[in-house]
This record gives sequence, C-alpha cells and structure tokens, in this order.
Amino acid sequence: MRPPGFWSRPPSHPLARLLAPAGRLYGGLSADRMDRAGAMPPCPVLCVGNFTLGGAGKTPTALALARLLRELGRAPAFLSRGYGGRIAGPLIVDPARHAAAEVGDEPLLLARAETTVIARDRPAGARLCAEAGAEVIVMDDGLQNPSLTKTLSLAVVDGGAGNGNGLPFPAGPLRAPLARQWPHVAGLVLVGEGAPGETLAAEAGGRGLPVHRARLVPGEGSGWAGCRVVAFAGIGRPEKFFQTLRSLGAEIVAERAFSDHHPFRPDELAVLSALAAREGAELVTTEKDAVRLPAEARAAVRVLRVALTFDDEARLRRQLEAAFPRA
Repeated sequence: MRPPGFWSRPPSHPLARLLAPAGRLYGGLSADRMDRAGAMPPCPVLCVGNFTLGGAGKTPTALALARLLRELGRAPAFLSRGYGGRIAGPLIVDPARHAAAEVGDEPLLLARAETTVIARDRPAGARLCAEAGAEVIVMDDGLQNPSLTKTLSLAVVDGGAGNGNGLPFPAGPLRAPLARQWPHVAGLVLVGEGAPGETLAAEAGGRGLPVHRARLVPGEGSGWAGCRVVAFAGIGRPEKFFQTLRSLGAEIVAERAFSDHHPFRPDELAVLSALAAREGAELVTTEKDAVRLPAEARAAVRVLRVALTFDDEARLRRQLEAAFPRA
C-alpha cells in the first residue's frame, strides 16, 4: 500500500480523527499481542523491526548487522516471513531457483549475503536456521510478532518520516501505540536526517536507549551524473529513491511511484520502456524492485544499489558483542 498523505500531517487532520477509534482498537490489540511470551529459539535472535507500517530501511539494516556479526565471529542466518511470496515455508531461499512471487522480494536480497529462511511459523523457521548452522538469527521484521523470544530488538526509524502523526493504523502509520512498543526495543537505528526522526531519537535517549545513526550510501556514485533516467519504484517511500538519484546528479525526466512490493506487469513495463525510449533515457529502479521484474525485463533496467553505513560502528559492535557473546 502507499501511505496516505494525512499520516504525515498533524493528528488533528479530519481523516485521522475519523479513523482514530479504529486505530485505538487495532493498536491496542497489536500491543497486547506484543506483550505475549514467545517460544525459546534454538539460538539467539536479533530482531530488526520498526514501529510503523511501510519502509524504514529494515532490509539494508539487517544486511549491515549480519555483516557485523560475521566480522565478530558469529555465524548469522536471516529469518523472514517472506511477505509477498506464496510459499509458507519453512524453506531455505535459493536466489538461483526461487522468484519473488514464491518467497518475497526481501528474502531474495538477503539470501545473496547469508543463509535465509522464510517461514510464516517463526519458531519452525528458527529451527531450520539453526539446523543450517546459524549461531545468531537475524529476524527481518517481526518486532510485533510474539512467537519467538528475542535476545535483542532494534527499531529502524526513517529520519524523514519518524512515526508520522503518532497514531496507530489506520489513523496513522504506527503498528501499536508507541508507548507500548518502547519496552520491546533495546535501541534505535536512525536512518538519514530529519526532524521527525530526531524527535524519536530524543525520546530514545531519554529512556536510556542507544541511537545508532546510519546513512544509505549509493554504490556507483559517480556513474549517475548527467544521466537522463525514467525512475520507478514500488517501495515504502519511493520519493527517497528519486531524491537519491537527484543527489547523484541524475536528470529524472519522469518518475513513477507504485505501492510497496508491487508486482510489475508486462504492460506496465512496456509503458515505462516506451516512455524511456521517447525521452532518450534509461529505465532505473531499486535493487528491491529489480528482483520483482520478469527475467526478460531485467537486462533493460539499470539498478541503483545502496548499502547502510553507521556513523559510530564501534558503539554498535559493542552492543552486539554484549548481546551475543561467543559460545
């Protein structure tokens, strides 16, 4: 879904006020569910989640954290629900064999780096991770899922979006009231800059929680200057992708935003290709969108790859070492 505009406006907005009762019901049920005790996993679990619906940068964060765990001598494996895929699992993802329609787009990206298991039954998925050799399970999303006991949970926050209007879905983007979610996290990963994110960072600091500031750094930075592109994306915040391209010097002649996890149809891609040809431009999308493209269309689309870097990586390493000591 595309986040409605009123989610980023004051909570006094008429639509937010109209939907507030439904939000209180949904948020209360979600918070009660978070408070349930989970099953003990076969090995420690690092949960990478967020307070809100929509994209905050969880997948790049999960990849960066797995890299740090590997450098610290711990063997990580990813556990994902496999959102958008039709296979329930538990299943080890094979990027050479599986498609996004089967396992979801994010697991395909994760599986390029480490063993990745999809499972709607998280305890069953955790057991498969351990059988595959995992010493630490990196759970991509799942902060609000109580089925597994987590060793350490980090909430990823988009600096430009924060927690929106501060109301639970559908009145706002929160998955549960923020006050009920704070006790479940041991720190924030603040991605990018912005006043909304700084507000949450200040509250985290007041609660004694570490704030790990991070940035998404594009690859191939010098290769975009002066390029005419038709940019399209089906992620949580497509505007971030468009802005990144502009910051790299690309000339966006047209941009098209789709809903998160959008399955691109051949007719949609044909329209985009015709537009690019007419404008003398290249088609460009995100790495997450690229794995959802039909195989025959990928060669004609350029991909902007990004990686997450931390401002104070040593501080984060210390938190990971304390939470996941060597066996």
